[in-house]
Amino acid sequence: MLYTIIKAIHIIFMVSYFAGIFYLVRIFVYYKDTDEFEEQKKMILREQYVFMARRLWNIITVPAGSIMLATGIILIILNTGLLKTPWFHLKLTFLLALLGYHYWSWKKVLQIKALSFQSLPIENLKLRQANEIATLILFLVIFTVILKAGVIEYWWQLILGFLAFVILIMGTVKLVNNASKKKK
Repeated sequence: MLYTIIKAIHIIFMVSYFAGIFYLVRIFVYYKDTDEFEEQKKMILREQYVFMARRLWNIITVPAGSIMLATGIILIILNTGLLKTPWFHLKLTFLLALLGYHYWSWKKVLQIKALSFQSLPIENLKLRQANEIATLILFLVIFTVILKAGVIEYWWQLILGFLAFVILIMGTVKLVNNASKKKK
């Protein structure tokens, strides 16, 4: 029963963590969108976005990620057999990618705070595409956990499916970005 309760807590804080990381990168996009605004409006919005990013990072994303990590470690301690399964190794690989994304997001939070409300030195489209990386990692982790041994058996079909998914998302982001530019 204890294992199941900890697993439920792990899943709840995984959802909270991903909600935070999804919205955080949206805030970066909104911050970048203000580049073309008049100075007064730009400064007011950027001040608000910096405030929101810092609060989201410090109050939701990092605490939820910490609890997700702690409960994940406890689950491994309670079930060391996980470390012997190939699907779990794959999940850990995806979690390392998530750690890299988390680090990138943290650097962006520090960057917008330090810029004194200057423009982010990254293209808007790149930020919009970066916003989808967490979605991709979430898909990879969930499919790996649900399919377990099947993910190893059918790895090449899954990779092709995920590549198609990534291309679809990136293409959609580009189309939406181009459509919003034409409206301006």
